[in-house]
Amino acid sequence: MNTPRKLPIGVQSFKDLREKRFLYVDKTEYLSRLVNNGKVYFLSRPRRFGKSLFLSTLAAYFLGQKELFKDLYLEKTEEEAAVQEGREAWQEYPVLYLDFNTGNYGASDDLTINLNNHLCKWEELYGSKPSEQNFPLRFAGLLERAYQQTGKQVVILVDEYDKPLLQTMGVNEELNEKYRNTLKAFYSVIKTCDQYIRFAFLTGVTKFSKISIFSDLNNLNDISLLPKYAGICGISQSELESTFAPEIEALAQANELTYDETLKQLKQNYDGYCFARASENMYNPFSLLRVFDGQIFQSYWFSTGTPTFLVNYLKEAHYYIPDLNENVELDEDGLQTYRAIPEDTLPILFQAGYLTIKEYIKDVRLYRLGFPNDEVRYGFLHNLLPAYSDIPFGQTGVWIGRFVQDIRKGKVDCFMERMQALIAGIPYDNFTEKNLKLREQNYQTAVYLVFALMGQFVQTEVQCSTGRADAVVITADTVYIFEFKLFSNGSAEDAVNQIKENNYTAKYKKDGKKIVLIGAGFDEKTKTIKDWKTEVLEN
Repeated sequence: MNTPRKLPIGVQSFKDLREKRFLYVDKTEYLSRLVNNGKVYFLSRPRRFGKSLFLSTLAAYFLGQKELFKDLYLEKTEEEAAVQEGREAWQEYPVLYLDFNTGNYGASDDLTINLNNHLCKWEELYGSKPSEQNFPLRFAGLLERAYQQTGKQVVILVDEYDKPLLQTMGVNEELNEKYRNTLKAFYSVIKTCDQYIRFAFLTGVTKFSKISIFSDLNNLNDISLLPKYAGICGISQSELESTFAPEIEALAQANELTYDETLKQLKQNYDGYCFARASENMYNPFSLLRVFDGQIFQSYWFSTGTPTFLVNYLKEAHYYIPDLNENVELDEDGLQTYRAIPEDTLPILFQAGYLTIKEYIKDVRLYRLGFPNDEVRYGFLHNLLPAYSDIPFGQTGVWIGRFVQDIRKGKVDCFMERMQALIAGIPYDNFTEKNLKLREQNYQTAVYLVFALMGQFVQTEVQCSTGRADAVVITADTVYIFEFKLFSNGSAEDAVNQIKENNYTAKYKKDGKKIVLIGAGFDEKTKTIKDWKTEVLEN
């Protein structure tokens, strides 16, 4: 039996990865391009997408650790560039690495402690002055002294610059604002001390418009949406197949699939992230490594859940949840800038990896967004359902499993009774008659989420020849077509008649399966499903 190759799960140190011979997808071509063509960069990518490892790779390069790049793209190009530029190859620079991953930021002094810890460590190397009484002055003094003492400009690497803001957003707005002001002043030094800086690279999930790092730093090159850097993090299809062929084969054997079937399932679950117009889709590297290690197809990226503030923002803004499935449109500014308000949730959904580019509509310069893959689609909707019902968080899977079991067994009444109970528990939100539409939207969302989470069997809002059915569930031998009438819009019988009159069944008759029509009416007073009617269509 072949010894399994070493997968770099959780490995964020490039030095560790190379010295201990972990598998590595060579991204040093992007490094070469960055260091030879610019100076100050910003990159936004979702969590667990390889940003920390790329920063560590940059650090190794600027520390002159030539031996770590043996047989990689950069080994040759660095030598060639040095000759062309008339300089020494593999020069060592002072590197200031600021890592915001190393802490939680729930208390008022957490950010202060983290910044002070980094600055004190650097001051042990390059000294300090009594007059430097705040973070910006200390940071600026360090850059100047590091330059003077080494004769080399400084390299600044910032990992997850926005983590303090994301952790306090929607939780403690006062502390969030305090953090904004602290970081605004701190990062402004990168511009004012430009003469002492060789290279700066900042990463994060979001691009906050209220932080002047992006307005004051007019020399900052945001590469997040540039096609030529679309593959800087993540794994492409070609990288997957050329680097991980043995792991794909082992995964196929473990799941009794062919090699091609395994590739198809990997793509469906973990591929689909697109970070620029007309660019190749990327796989989530964390999920790929985990599935190769565990040899089980399941949700890995979503194991930590969706930030609560995102769910709350979507609900507060009364966003129509079904639109998230490939019916979101934003312009380029909307993709890049996030204002941290409920009405502006879509940009962070894109930046955080919950939505991705599905199409660039060139003539109107709009991006159409949707879920990148099944892992994200079902993971995100799974976290939404408790917000639109009284299902306890952590019980969504149990409820959906029961819905699926009912429909597989043909127990329509059990299915509808369960739906009735779920709808009855939806928070009423004190909606008045004036905003009846918003009230109805909450019920529609809950119904949509149930059917969407039933996975491969469900198509929601199915387009028919003369209209739309609310939901269709297809099992091995039966097609179930659902129509819901909200409040005063009609009865259960009216709903069934609508299915028949609009010929929602036409596209399913050719399959030869039994077709069951289910109509349901809502009760205004009880705020749940009043009754339902089932009719088996005669073939």
